[in-house]
Amino acid sequence: MAVEFRVLGGVEARVDGHRIDLGPARQQRVLAVLLLEVGQVVTADELVDRVWGECPPQRALPTLYSYLSRLRNALRTAGQDAPVARRSGGYVLTVAATDADLHRFRALSARARTTAHAGDEPAAARLFEEALANWQGELCPGMDTPWFNSRREAARVERLAAVLDWSELQLRRGIHTELVTVLAPLAEDNPLDERLAGQLMLALYRGGRPADALNHYQELRRRLVEELGIDPAPPLRSLHQQILISDPRLAPPARDTAPALTARTTTTPPSTAHATTTHPRQLPARPPLLAGRDSELVGLDKLLAPQGEPHGGTVLIAVICGTGGVGKTSLALRWAHGWQERFPDGQLFADLQGFTPSGEPADPYAVMRGFLEALGADPGSLPVTPQAQAALYRSLTADRRLLIVLDNARGTDQVVPLLPGSPSCTVLITSRHRLPGLAASHGAAQLTLETLDPAEARDLLVRRLGSDRIAAEPGAATELLRHCAGLPIAISVLAARLTTDPMLTLSALAAELREAATPLDALETGEPNGDMRIVFASSYLALDADSARVFRQFAQAPGADIGLPAAASLTGLPLPRLRTRLHRLQAHHLVQERVPGRFTCHDLLRAYALEMTEAVAPAGEAEAALTRVLDHYAHTAYEADRLLLPHRDPLASATPADGTRLEEFADADRAMAWFAGEHTVLTAAVNHAVRTGHDAQAWRMAWAITTFLARRAWWVDVTAVHGTALAAAGRLGDPSAQAESRRALAWACTETGRFAEAHQELAHALALAERHGDLLSAAHTHLALGWQYEREGDNAAALRHDQSAVEYFTSAGNLPGRARALNAVAWDHTQLGDHEASVRRCQEALVIQRELGDERGRAGTWDTLGYAYHRLGEHAKAIDCYQHSLDLNRSLGHRYNEAETLVHLSQAHCATEAVEPARAALHEALAIYLDIQALSPEVNEVRALLRELGGPPEPGWPTA
Repeated sequence: MAVEFRVLGGVEARVDGHRIDLGPARQQRVLAVLLLEVGQVVTADELVDRVWGECPPQRALPTLYSYLSRLRNALRTAGQDAPVARRSGGYVLTVAATDADLHRFRALSARARTTAHAGDEPAAARLFEEALANWQGELCPGMDTPWFNSRREAARVERLAAVLDWSELQLRRGIHTELVTVLAPLAEDNPLDERLAGQLMLALYRGGRPADALNHYQELRRRLVEELGIDPAPPLRSLHQQILISDPRLAPPARDTAPALTARTTTTPPSTAHATTTHPRQLPARPPLLAGRDSELVGLDKLLAPQGEPHGGTVLIAVICGTGGVGKTSLALRWAHGWQERFPDGQLFADLQGFTPSGEPADPYAVMRGFLEALGADPGSLPVTPQAQAALYRSLTADRRLLIVLDNARGTDQVVPLLPGSPSCTVLITSRHRLPGLAASHGAAQLTLETLDPAEARDLLVRRLGSDRIAAEPGAATELLRHCAGLPIAISVLAARLTTDPMLTLSALAAELREAATPLDALETGEPNGDMRIVFASSYLALDADSARVFRQFAQAPGADIGLPAAASLTGLPLPRLRTRLHRLQAHHLVQERVPGRFTCHDLLRAYALEMTEAVAPAGEAEAALTRVLDHYAHTAYEADRLLLPHRDPLASATPADGTRLEEFADADRAMAWFAGEHTVLTAAVNHAVRTGHDAQAWRMAWAITTFLARRAWWVDVTAVHGTALAAAGRLGDPSAQAESRRALAWACTETGRFAEAHQELAHALALAERHGDLLSAAHTHLALGWQYEREGDNAAALRHDQSAVEYFTSAGNLPGRARALNAVAWDHTQLGDHEASVRRCQEALVIQRELGDERGRAGTWDTLGYAYHRLGEHAKAIDCYQHSLDLNRSLGHRYNEAETLVHLSQAHCATEAVEPARAALHEALAIYLDIQALSPEVNEVRALLRELGGPPEPGWPTA
């Protein structure tokens, strides 16, 4: 007999299509609970709570047992072997999960996502449609208890996610007409959902209704501003701009391109073509002591145990939640180290800084970029947009047995971008919050970590101090533990005090804490109580004056951690003395060295250090430390940037504060390595400097990190730091700095296809330069405008701006800028057909660049000269020029310019009928463009040239 259960649109059981009488409403609720928890044991108390909510009857249990008996009889009569079974601890419904519509929907949705990930989008769309066909109404309608209401909302979120995943597939396949009728009512019910809004806008635009698409955006923006006080996110703003200018990239692809996608799956995906398979091992050291957590470790084993191959089609996710200092990170790391063999492809770890007192939570996309590099992606070839980076992340984690530990998460929104898509991965998260949204949207399991009970706390103290010492003073040990409130971090700090001072007895320390017990406010985090602070005070007051000062100064560090050279500037100490103080702080468990040479301290200790700074530090101590460390980052970054781009216009000299110790680099490679290790701290330092009133250092750091971020194509970060820097420059009243930041913002806009925004930024920059008579700023802005117009195909406008740039650079006496502008003018001449003039301008530029040793400038000029010779029919000279440009671009790591020159080289080879070298150059250019997520026109041009040569559009594709 075919048996089917329903919870969507009503609770039903049918046998061969015939409905079974399930009895009164509350009896149906009992079955509904068991159906939603199919295969899981539900206790009688849980059934009572879920069925009756907050108002159970006096005889709830006897009534429940009666309902269970009747359900067994009804289902047995229907030909079943009493699927409502009694188990140790409760009751379970022993039927296949796919016999129930909700679980069938989930299984089919998971299969659809896996199929889409494999590249078969038509099949994935059919699976989503089959999954959504199960949805005949809301979950368990009319069952109004808190438990049912929460499950109903979670199911609604699941359905919406499935609809949007299906809709995204349809849009990618060129199918949009029928989407409007599906998405419009959903948008009315979910008016603030930006993903849904973006899909509806795109469907309306492709359906010939751009005005409706723009109206929908304006309505969404109005509601976001009025209800949440925020603007739409960058992706939706970018889509709005594209619709305004009728961007051709929004045109639908040919309907259902499944054959091309199938062919592509036989080759290396373009976004991972230059990724090297690595096995990252990022876990910090295994915690040496972990008392009283055996049951929690067993609980994690159960929560994260593999459920078949793969894990039931979904990523296993567990969240360890609990108060600050309760040992969440230690538990996560102990479990992770104990199960490393389950994850042979590697372990990723990130501190998300969700509750750092003096900073902001980590940007998940900045963390993602670090993960991408750890997984083997080429840093210079990472995609531009966060969405593309997330897609690459899912690709690199697909089918790999990875453990991803996300420590100290602030909320669900911070975590979701970092979740892999493959069920072969496991994710372990720690947070002070419960993250209910993650449980609803991704099925994350939760483990709440409580404080240690008295026996467990004593066991930890015994392990730290030894049983003899505790046995000698049992009363004092009990009093000390009372002050620690069951928090492992407090016990560790207190034990460190006792182990570093063998003459200190437990009784003496207990008396000291007793005398120190004064009314104190809670820490700013709101987590620890007064006793906790007294414990910290016992260790802090035992420090010598220099070590106490270093501890206070550590609270001024702008990032989550700090390296030794920056710490030397922070503290004003020479490295030998600093190391001594840090070793002393480590011995007291007040700071940690998680990786060699980089130090951090727990959020609660940092909050305490900030309080001590306000309470006892000499006037000016904190400000001086902060100024020194910001100067360290600003001036060191400036010197590193000079190695990366030596002919960039220098900034006005500035003197770092006394005691600041700068880092030095032997060459550009070491400067790039420093930026790679410090860029997260630098971007945090820009924000921290602004918050603390150090606008000059904030702007200088943003300026200095721009070259590095641009070479990595991290345009989101460029936009973020220069948005902050622009505001700082405005407060400083520095028009030149404002114009520089606007040019950087325009650069990022252009590279991500937001041309209208780029023009706005450059118009502001030019107005600032002209208003204040700044020749150099005007020159740079005209040059940027020339490049902007050239990218848009308006070569006459580009020539006008580039000629203006030559004049301004000449008037300002700036030779590197003059040479760059001459090259830009030469390129404009070639586009307008005046190739002899182009050769003259290139030769003039090369003379200047040879004298200056400007290799970056020479690379561009050699390419332009080759292009001019090619147009003049002097193909041998053209090929020689292109080869000069290629060699320079490759040595500099400028991949976009390398690809552009390869395209030009292929055309010169074609002119000499050397088809194979031409085809090879185009294939190499296409691979680079795809790796760096170049805009569609460049990619399409190369594919068209390949088709003209009679070869496949990409290496490895069939020729058809």
